[in-house]
Amino acid sequence: MDDFKSLRVLDRFKWAFQKLHIDYDVMRKILQLKLTMDGRRMPTVFNGSKVKKEGNQFIKSLWVYGLYGLLLLTPFLFLGNQFIFFISIMFSVLMFIVMTSMVSDFSAVLLDIRDKNILHSKPISTRTLNAAKVVHILIYLFLLTGSFIIVPLIVSIFRHGIGFAVVFLVDVVLISCLVVVLTAFVYLFILRFFSGEKLKDMINYVQIILTLAIMLSYQLVARVFEFIDFDITYSFAWWHLLLPPLWYGASFELLLNNNFSLPIIIFTVLAVVGPILSILLYIRLMPAFERNLAKLLSDSKRNRKKSRYLDRFWSTVLCRTKEEQTFYMFSSLMMKQERELKLKIYPQIGFALILPFIFLFNNLRMSSWEEMSKGNMFLVIYFSLAMIPTVVQMLKFTGTYKAQWIYRVAPIQNISVIYSGTLKACIINYFIPIYLLLSIFFVWVFSFRIVADLIVVLLAAIAMTLVSFRLFTGEDYPFSHSHEHTQDMSTMKVFGGILVVGIFVLVHFIFSKIPVGLYIYMAILVIGIIVGWKKIFPNKWKEVGTK
Repeated sequence: MDDFKSLRVLDRFKWAFQKLHIDYDVMRKILQLKLTMDGRRMPTVFNGSKVKKEGNQFIKSLWVYGLYGLLLLTPFLFLGNQFIFFISIMFSVLMFIVMTSMVSDFSAVLLDIRDKNILHSKPISTRTLNAAKVVHILIYLFLLTGSFIIVPLIVSIFRHGIGFAVVFLVDVVLISCLVVVLTAFVYLFILRFFSGEKLKDMINYVQIILTLAIMLSYQLVARVFEFIDFDITYSFAWWHLLLPPLWYGASFELLLNNNFSLPIIIFTVLAVVGPILSILLYIRLMPAFERNLAKLLSDSKRNRKKSRYLDRFWSTVLCRTKEEQTFYMFSSLMMKQERELKLKIYPQIGFALILPFIFLFNNLRMSSWEEMSKGNMFLVIYFSLAMIPTVVQMLKFTGTYKAQWIYRVAPIQNISVIYSGTLKACIINYFIPIYLLLSIFFVWVFSFRIVADLIVVLLAAIAMTLVSFRLFTGEDYPFSHSHEHTQDMSTMKVFGGILVVGIFVLVHFIFSKIPVGLYIYMAILVIGIIVGWKKIFPNKWKEVGTK
């Protein structure tokens, strides 16, 4: 096993652990094993990026956190000396990134039960085991937070002086401790009242939120400079006591702006006392936390009756044969249940939902709401189709790819129903919910005059799905490849698919300028989908295999 630099640094404090009656040599060996195992995990910030698998992937991801620190935190240092406002926002961003990263990438660290059956049966004291767990968490927290704040910390020295940098560093340490404890409390609450399955779902959704937030982070940076010339005043309200970022913004006000008002003093006291009390409470509740971790070993059944009823309904409506209905049901279950697949696809869906709103609100900065509602800005709904090439290409990946042999041994008469059933399930489960939400909003903004346009968009989405399937899947069965091969997807193909979306927008715009042209375009799309579907999914298809 590797002798990690973090452990060599820890060796300098061996005497401190020994004074606390902790078996340092045993603790170090446990940490060495844990860090070796952790090096095989892929951080969430690398989702969708091409990286080599060798070495500790978390260490390799630290530059990404450093880049986010530069983009998301550094701009706030140039927004003046109204610390209660700007520093509070800065620490809100810091708290969000650290907490979501702790949940998404370090859930395996906080909820580590792999060693329970091995170590708990050995003559190792509980104090040593708990120390190993705490130090394990602190190593990752130090590396993550340090990478995130290193650039802002250096910039703050030149922008606001050494005093500011010292306060900033102390506050980062305090808020990091608070984040770890709050994360543990969230886990404790869920494990206390729900099953381990619920916790696994929550971790997956937080991973999705983190990935989506990183995609949209540049929007925050682009808009933050609009607040520079505003005259900002602060008025205290009791509920502000529940906002930790304000605590740390207040500490800058107190120490650097000499603001000794009562709310500022209370916030500053909370900034110091809050993390300390939370850590003491966590230590007290740690035995209950450890007991509830056993729930993670259970795999409780979820209530899927309503979901299966809807799947059965749509399979009956959309699928022509029993075989196709079977593969529609199978694909729907895979799309809803497999966590790794959702982690890859849901950020794309979320981005497809938000992207049209970004364009609309950007347009509002140049025109009024009334002017926009009378124009053609509703065509930005086409940006929601940009997710289709990526999502369709992802349908051939799964964590249970070794079960692909079922395709060969199953008595399937028409092999094309595997693909057609999967594609229909993809449209219903992934695109239709986004389309309906956007359509309701766009009808509210642009009135019912765009209903025909929205129908054309739906038909274009179905056509786009067929085109993407033809370009990306080839002869590969659905859910037949490991997620490790996700990075082998051709970027040029994805960009080609996005280009096709642009072509659909241009054709839509041209036909909308012709009298009754929209209905002609609608008929062309319907005929094209019917002909294309029959050609791509014929009644008989030669036997194909996976690559």
